[in-house]
Amino acid sequence: MDGQKQANIVIPQSQLQVLATLKKMAAAGTAASVAEVVSIPMDTTKVRLQLQGEAVNTKAASEGPKYRGMTHAIATIVKEEGVRSLFRGLNAGIQRQICFCGIRIGLYDTVRKFYGDTSEGKPQVLPKILASCTTASAAVLLFQPTEVVKIRMQAAGTKQIYSGTLSAYATIARTEGMKGLWRGYQTNIFRLSVVNCTEIVVYDIIKSYMLYKNLMKDNVPLHLTSAVGAGFVSCMITSPIDVVKTRFINSAPGTYRSPVHCAVDVVRNNGPTAFYKGCVPSFLRFGSWAVVFFLSYEQIKRATGSNV
Repeated sequence: MDGQKQANIVIPQSQLQVLATLKKMAAAGTAASVAEVVSIPMDTTKVRLQLQGEAVNTKAASEGPKYRGMTHAIATIVKEEGVRSLFRGLNAGIQRQICFCGIRIGLYDTVRKFYGDTSEGKPQVLPKILASCTTASAAVLLFQPTEVVKIRMQAAGTKQIYSGTLSAYATIARTEGMKGLWRGYQTNIFRLSVVNCTEIVVYDIIKSYMLYKNLMKDNVPLHLTSAVGAGFVSCMITSPIDVVKTRFINSAPGTYRSPVHCAVDVVRNNGPTAFYKGCVPSFLRFGSWAVVFFLSYEQIKRATGSNV
């Protein structure tokens, strides 16, 4: 009799939904960590190229750019600093992906449904955009220090002043205060919201449209197609914001009054084309990250039973 009662125990639907959401957050963080390991050499190259030419009045800047392009940048970094330098900031990068993607992507479906998009019928764009902006903003407000530390470690090169990730957090907090750890959060909220609206929403729209029109089945080819499209669109739209974010976060306190001042300074000293500095490694980074992430994410969701 007791066994029969135990067999009839039903877990409340609300608890099942919470469990599914937690699984999605874990799946997103895990998939993003895998993608970070694969794409961080391109990301480090992108950061160096974006920062190049920042100090236009220095002697080094007058001698011409140190890196003549993506391939030359990678070769120079490896020659001067070793292969490990391409993976500098990986620990902070993984921490960032677990925190950022666990929220901005892991909570995306839940928030999207909250805004009225149930994925039934014709794809709805506005709820997807609102959900993307909401989860992206929450991720940055909570975990911006991981972004700051990652960029500082990637940008330092041979002048590395941090012995490790924890040392970087402690040093920035001690020398710049808590404001230093959240430096550039306004720009990053804007950037990550745009990334979500281009990356996650474009992926979701392509996938939803293909399924709605019965053009493809919900399998790896569809996930790959959606990921490549999302990576390309995201790179093209967010590159200018990414340049400003990188320069502002890596700058010494007082260099720029605001992200807008930073953007104006970039145009005045380097020209509009500077907003697409590092665009090729940026696309390779966005493209490879999106492909590895979304393929991993979809499979992890299915394996853990959170693909709902």
